Parts: sequence; structure tokens; C-alpha cells
Amino acid sequence: MADDIEASTVEEEAVPFTYHGGRVEPGESENLRYRISQTYLGDPVRIPVTIINGERPGPTVFLTAATHGDELNGIEVVREVAHEWDLSDLNGTLVCLPVLNVPGFIAQQRYLPIYDRDLNRSFPGDDESTSAKRMAHRIYSNFIEPCDLGLDFHTSTRGRTNMLHVRADMSDESVVRLANAFASHVIIDSKGPSGTLRGEATSHGIPTITIEMGKAHRFQRSLIDRALDSVVSVLAEYGCLPTESVAWPGWRTIIDSDDEKTWLRADTGGMVDMHHDRGSLVQEGDRICTITNPFKAESDVVEAPFTGLLVGVLENPLVYPGNPLCHLVKLDAKTRRAVEREQSRI
Repeated sequence: MADDIEASTVEEEAVPFTYHGGRVEPGESENLRYRISQTYLGDPVRIPVTIINGERPGPTVFLTAATHGDELNGIEVVREVAHEWDLSDLNGTLVCLPVLNVPGFIAQQRYLPIYDRDLNRSFPGDDESTSAKRMAHRIYSNFIEPCDLGLDFHTSTRGRTNMLHVRADMSDESVVRLANAFASHVIIDSKGPSGTLRGEATSHGIPTITIEMGKAHRFQRSLIDRALDSVVSVLAEYGCLPTESVAWPGWRTIIDSDDEKTWLRADTGGMVDMHHDRGSLVQEGDRICTITNPFKAESDVVEAPFTGLLVGVLENPLVYPGNPLCHLVKLDAKTRRAVEREQSRI
């Protein structure tokens, strides 16, 4: 569908958005709870969906969150777009799905509490397969497949936190345009793993990016506000909000090779004193954290192997050997100076 993004903006008339069981006409919006499965008692499992169809033609854009049920920041981003923005001048259609993994959301856990399956390894789904793939099929065929591009919001898993950044397949030109329009400081170039919403949608011609922001089980207002600004930038880039402008974040780094990023892991078990927060610039040789035993008689100092940015850091201070401590990405000299200038003003 990527090739149709430009063409859709020059159609003479807007068209209805249709899904199995309903349609939303141009100039109308609809809130619905769409059945994707059933509980053990035979009661329906429904996901909340808001569809806003503009009076004028344009791309169809999906916004999804809580594919992992405990990742909450994106929920508030999608809800505010759907229910607090003035979209009277919208060109095209927004498909807003704030909670994809309803069973996980209710249980406040990452995976589906049905054999502990990962909904984000189940797309595009299969209506004759596992419970997770059946749910994924209902979501994908009705609300993802009809779209032209998508934004999929995530957070770190529990016990860790991420700075706001984008993950995108930068070998795909249509994804490059979308990732740049989102206006984040950091883009990590990677193909979405098999079964992920991002990977499967992109492979089917619907350019999609993952936005990582913050930690699980929280609404973090500063990150939510920054993400909302970037959604405006995306919708401006594709002509959905004609009076808005595409944003530039001030500096940007694109991490496109394995030697530009690393996960530092604990070599010993113990209690962690983290010396830097997410988003911090660290110099080669800086102490990132210290791991000690209960008596503080022994310690293991973890140092930065190169100068870079801490995209993600540990928050749970307890580790086994092999547990991740932080996600560090390299910065070139020009970007490093820009980061230093920015952080000196904070």
C-alpha cells in the first residue's frame, strides 16, 4: 500500500472505512468494542477501537498500543489523538487502537494470560490456529490491512526504561520517510522480527515503525507529550493535517550496524547502583554502574566500552549474571557535540 499513499491524497472524494461488520463514512467517527475472542466462560473479548474518517481524502493511518498488556504510555498517546484533538480538518482516516492485548492489559502483564503467548509474535495471524494467532488475525485483517502506514507504541519491559526512540527497517524507503517524520533523536535500524506487527505490516507494504518510550506500568507525561508532538509531525508529512508542520528534533543519529550498539550485561550477580539515567551521554571508560554483594565486600564496576548514549537502562537493582544492564549506542563527533550542547542547557 505504500505506493498508494501519494495517490490517495488526490482522489476526488473520500471513501468509507470498512471492517467486518461495519463501515465509517467520510466525515464521521465511531467508537466501538470489537470482538476478537472469547473467555473461558464464553464471554466476548473485545478491543476498543476509534475510527475517525475525514471529510477529505488522504492516507489511512493506524496507531496501536499495548500489544504487550503492561506497556501503558502508548495507550495515552493513542487516546489523546482520538479523543482530545480537533480533527475537523483531517485528510484521510485514523484508526486508533489503544489496547490490542486486552487480556494482558486486564491482568497487567506483558503476554496473553492464555498459555503465556506473545501477541506481538502472532501477526498477521491465522483464524484456524492458536488463540493468539486468531486474535491477531481479527485485529490485522480488519484494522491494519486496510491502512497505508502505522505507528506502533511500546515501552521497555518491566525493570528497565527506554528513552524515546524509533525502531525501523531503514532499508525500506517508505519506512525511512515515516521514521524521519516521527522526529525522534534516535532511530535504530532493524527489521521487525517475524510475527511482530511492525515487521509483518511493513513486509505487506504498510510502512510501520515501533516507538519505544519509557517503562511498563506507568503513564510518563513528558514522554507522552513528546510522542504526541511527533504524531503531529507524521500526520503533517503525509498531508493528513495540512495546517501543521513536519518537525526536526535538533539532532539525530541512525544506528544501522551492530558495532554501533551493544547491550552491557552483568558478569556477576548482586545489587546494582546505576550511575546514569536513560538518555545520558557517557564517555568511554565512564562508570555506568557498580554491582555489589550484600556485604559490599566485593564490587564489579561496569564501564562504557565507547562514548555513546544510554538508550535504555536497568531500573530493577537486582541482577543475575547475564542480565542486561543498559543499551548503549555510539555517536559520531558531530552528534556528540549536539547532544552535549543540548544537555548543558537542561
